[in-house]
Amino acid sequence: MKSPSYYTGIFHGIKANEIIDDYLLSYNIGTAVTYLLRAGKKPNNPKKQDIEKAIHHLQFELELLKKQKNYEK
Repeated sequence: MKSPSYYTGIFHGIKANEIIDDYLLSYNIGTAVTYLLRAGKKPNNPKKQDIEKAIHHLQFELELLKKQKNYEK
């Protein structure tokens, strides 16, 4: 399946999903990375919006970590 160009790096042609897979990122962290990588590149999609979406997923990931930490005690 072909990815849109805004998910592919300019110099090395590395796709966002390849980075996420290579680093074994969780869903929320991987999604945040994807939003940051495409920020300002997707047509009719403001950079600010992608950054806010990334922050939202990172905040959700932090909440999950806090729950896990409390669960471990």
